[in-house]
Amino acid sequence: MAAHTSFLLARCLVRYLKDSSVSERTCRGVLKLVRGCSTLSPGYVSQSVILDGTRHSGPIAHYNKLVHSGLLHEDIRQKAALWHLEQLHGVIAGYTNIPLSLPRPKVKKKDSSLNDECTKVLETENRFIIMNNEKYGQASHRNSNEEVTSTEKRQEKDKECNAKKEPAKPPPPQGCYIHGGVGTGKTMLMDLLHSHVKNSRKKRLHFNSFMLDIHRRIHRLKQSLPKRRIGEMTMYDPIFPVAMEIATETCLLCLDEFQVVDIADAMILKQLFEGLFSCGVVLVATSNRPPEELYKNGLQRAAFVPFIGVLKEHCHIIGLDTGIDYRRREKAQPGKFYYISSEPDAEVAVNTLFDELAYRQNDVTRPRVLTVQGREVTLSRTCGTIADCTFQELCDQPLGASDYLEIARQFDTAIIRNVPRLKIGLKDQVRRLITLIDIFYDQKVRVVMLAEAPLHCLFVGGPLSGEEERDRLMLDELGLTNESWKRLTLFTAEEEIFAFQRTLSRLTEMQTEQYWVQGDRNRL
Repeated sequence: MAAHTSFLLARCLVRYLKDSSVSERTCRGVLKLVRGCSTLSPGYVSQSVILDGTRHSGPIAHYNKLVHSGLLHEDIRQKAALWHLEQLHGVIAGYTNIPLSLPRPKVKKKDSSLNDECTKVLETENRFIIMNNEKYGQASHRNSNEEVTSTEKRQEKDKECNAKKEPAKPPPPQGCYIHGGVGTGKTMLMDLLHSHVKNSRKKRLHFNSFMLDIHRRIHRLKQSLPKRRIGEMTMYDPIFPVAMEIATETCLLCLDEFQVVDIADAMILKQLFEGLFSCGVVLVATSNRPPEELYKNGLQRAAFVPFIGVLKEHCHIIGLDTGIDYRRREKAQPGKFYYISSEPDAEVAVNTLFDELAYRQNDVTRPRVLTVQGREVTLSRTCGTIADCTFQELCDQPLGASDYLEIARQFDTAIIRNVPRLKIGLKDQVRRLITLIDIFYDQKVRVVMLAEAPLHCLFVGGPLSGEEERDRLMLDELGLTNESWKRLTLFTAEEEIFAFQRTLSRLTEMQTEQYWVQGDRNRL
């Protein structure tokens, strides 16, 4: 097994070194090092095999600098994962997916006759390719006044001519999907790649923010379509045009915390990412779950499963299970920011902290009303970039990721009071708190919390609520078996229990001095 591991490692190194234009002498030297590592256990990479990071400017070099400076603890599994990112770093610097040259998606019509409305629908989709070609100095070959049939014929001729004149574009490099437990360094490794890759067409987003943007684009595109005529029905799918639109903006897409809990997201991911990959977009993503467990036990999961195959086809799947939650390692703290309501003077301490923070603001204490997608979100007590909220304001109300993103844009510090012990019967509130902390963590919002229980005891499980018991009775009446409803996360809260471990880990790091310094927007 060890010899097999050494052989695979040697092949990877030779491929990488050749792509990096390294001399033959250097290749032979590295291969000698690999041969000396045949006794390694599976999943480990010898430190002697990893090239000296000071000679390069990729993720490995910067990781080594952070280790030498004492900011990071060296982790051999993180370095093993970094090899895939190092390879991608060398390729993606000179990579582009422009120009896009793809066949247009077909429009399905109930009536076989082609009319002006069909042409207009196709023009809406073509707009993205036309805008892209004009941006990069290429003449547009599309004429909006021509019939659809002649347009398709011309496209076939152009495609044949281009195939004779221009060599086929090389396939895009494979991306990376890094999964593992909480606090193992997945986001840090992805950020090392994103921060240091020399490609201006790169984008880094939290998965929640990415999907919100996707739904906004879909809505905007649907609004731009011509109105349907009475008696005619045009079936138009905007997902592929949205994928093309994103591809004109970026060729490297980095997504943090890839998780699927919403059926609306689950149903479009396969088509969306097939479009992105066919347009040459390279994906680097982090997740707490391996691909096979995404949207685990979700509603209509059978329609989601094909996406897993698409993801595996275009990404290296990298497991990062170090067994260590680095966020929970002891770090110097600037002060106490998690208070238990039963402690003496806990509320007084939180009030004092708010007064100290508000004193530095050029504002008065007042309510604020935020407008999010036409809705109003009211925060009863704010001062400048400080929001003093209650759990009921943030998690009892029907708020979502877009609302929390707007709060994170307006405020750099949030006080959350009256946080109760969280039980299975409060699944909706738990989901909102998980989303809230994910977004606040990603946007470096500082959090002060006044809760009923210590952090490690905040989620206590408990029995099902009355509403869930009623839903179970309804399933019994529908003839569904006991095993059927047990597999639904709607009733087990399995996803919430799993994701809340990430919330606890992040709340722990959000108490550290390093995090609070990064979140201080007044110093910028």
